[in-house]
Amino acid sequence: MSDEQWQTPSLCAGWTVREVCAHLVPPSTGHSILRLVWDVARFRGDLARMVDVTTRKQARRPTAELVTDLRDNAAVELRAPVVGPYGPLTDTAIHLRDAARPLGLDVSPAPVDWLPVLGFLVARSAERGFVGTGRTAGLRLVSTDSAWSWGTGELVRGTSEALAMGIAGRCVVYPELEGDGVSLLRGRDR
Repeated sequence: MSDEQWQTPSLCAGWTVREVCAHLVPPSTGHSILRLVWDVARFRGDLARMVDVTTRKQARRPTAELVTDLRDNAAVELRAPVVGPYGPLTDTAIHLRDAARPLGLDVSPAPVDWLPVLGFLVARSAERGFVGTGRTAGLRLVSTDSAWSWGTGELVRGTSEALAMGIAGRCVVYPELEGDGVSLLRGRDR
């Protein structure tokens, strides 16, 4: 990618494509409970600030290092405390599109590969740090490109990617969703 592409604003408020990439590089210290407790204490419980500060620090590294680290760690299974293995999977799938959509790149997991992401996003564990409490309450979510559906209530229908991105609060996908529940989902944006 060109320097201009690396500096393109992503769908993550305040982050460029470069910062999204840096966020996806696994920390060399790992995701141990002890390390997490230390970092949370250091940032006085502000997880959003902790992630932002550490990401911006990572993003200052040379591009070649970031790309090499991403490639070298692509097959590494992360064992993230609190959210388990589906947290990093979901983070990666959503952030891939956070970077690719503004760049006009059509790289996305296949519809079937969004299924564990969707399953995680509606699970209680996703309410901690991913979507917030009650984000999907009272909604009936239906995928148009897979057999996945979840919940009861007002309908939100769209592709697996659009559903996942909408649940994760990416307002750019709301026009790709249909149903009475879209306005309810939109109203729950943080």
